[in-house]
Amino acid sequence: MILKICGIKNVDTLICCEKNKINFFGMIFFKKSPRNISLKNAITLTTFAKKIKIEPVGVFVNHNINDLKIIISSLDLKYIQLHGDEDQSYINEIKRYSDLKIIKKISIKTVNDFDKINSYQNIDYLLFDYKPNNDELPGGNAKSFDWSLLKGQKIDLPWFISGGINESNIKKIQNLLNPHGIDLSSGVEELPGIKSNNKINNLIKKFYDK
Repeated sequence: MILKICGIKNVDTLICCEKNKINFFGMIFFKKSPRNISLKNAITLTTFAKKIKIEPVGVFVNHNINDLKIIISSLDLKYIQLHGDEDQSYINEIKRYSDLKIIKKISIKTVNDFDKINSYQNIDYLLFDYKPNNDELPGGNAKSFDWSLLKGQKIDLPWFISGGINESNIKKIQNLLNPHGIDLSSGVEELPGIKSNNKINNLIKKFYDK
């Protein structure tokens, strides 16, 4: 199972992630988010990440595609996450530009939202997240959708689950859902955008406890 922590902004947190065998770390390029990262800071993190066993993921929300290409090139990214309303033409343009792997978010509120899976081609992973209200951020709201909606769904692509995951419910995800990957953010923070090494340590310990 892939473990990913989103919204990393400093090397100290990155070291903590690597010690806890986190596979991916997400850097969020969305100015409205408290987890937004500058390109300069992202270069520092990706340069450091090359020394350790953790893969960077650029996270974007309806980002200007020309600017996105510059970021991908500057950071030599192999993975990106599209966390907005990007359509198939947007995805096709990225794939024409590079061979990187794309994680596409689908917001879930009702079982009908899974129909959106059929709207996308040429992506590599799906990520299912809580469907925000109009006044909420597109992710990192510490809220979960009804995970039981996943039962019985036929999902051909590998998929992540995200939204409101923390130490108290991590075992439930493992035992009941068994996703390909788990995406963490608010559940390992002291405050929005402020990651806690202690919370990361405690959650991962809980994850590996039998």
